[in-house]
Amino acid sequence: MTTTLVTGGTGTLGRLVAGRLRTDGHEVRVLSRRTPPYAVDLREGGAGLGAAVDGVDTVVHCASTPRGGDERAAAHLIEAARRAGVRHLVYISIVGVDRVPYGYYRAKFAVERLVEESGLGWTVLRTTQFHDLVARVLGALSGPPVLVLPARIADQPIEVAEVAARLAQLAGGAPAGRAADMGGPEVRSFESLARAYLAATGRRRAVVKVPLVGRTYREFRAGGHLAPDRAVGKGTFEEYLAGRFGGRDGRRG
Repeated sequence: MTTTLVTGGTGTLGRLVAGRLRTDGHEVRVLSRRTPPYAVDLREGGAGLGAAVDGVDTVVHCASTPRGGDERAAAHLIEAARRAGVRHLVYISIVGVDRVPYGYYRAKFAVERLVEESGLGWTVLRTTQFHDLVARVLGALSGPPVLVLPARIADQPIEVAEVAARLAQLAGGAPAGRAADMGGPEVRSFESLARAYLAATGRRRAVVKVPLVGRTYREFRAGGHLAPDRAVGKGTFEEYLAGRFGGRDGRRG
């Protein structure tokens, strides 16, 4: 039986990866900042990290935050993994990190390079955005009476459970380098996703599209974050919304 460490193992993706690995017969350790016995802040490193990777065959690195520190966290993890003789490091990234000059994407791309240059066996999987992230963004935007969207932007959301299953599969195999990207089943205008969200949550909002400026917006508008040729996901955004909001009575403000 192999031992696999999942960083960020209590998060949206990590907990599903850990569960899938256990179902597949792996012994799983979960690392997060606040969950014993492997409560470790990767940005700080320390002795706890060494204990977490000791005896581990594979690390699935899901821990990430747009608030900064991903590169430092990855450097600490890689150093500890080298010392422990970890065989395989699997990293989850985002489609477009090498094209869209958004700060968080740049950090993810930098971590990809650290993984590739780590000297460890490695696999990197890029996916498009998860359904729940798109829903969280739309929930925040739909708070005011008018829902303001960036004009001419599309997205390709994917079901997080499908990504978790693929990561678990990759973790159980040999290092694969850059795995084929995973995109959701449909490339959709952000307006259509917003209207689906409003319908599912019973919110009535005027939708206004506003053009933005700058290179980051241009790259998003050009579809640098999309993978239309890798639309391998099955679950649609409407199916996600039905599962999450289907029991509501539509009388939300």
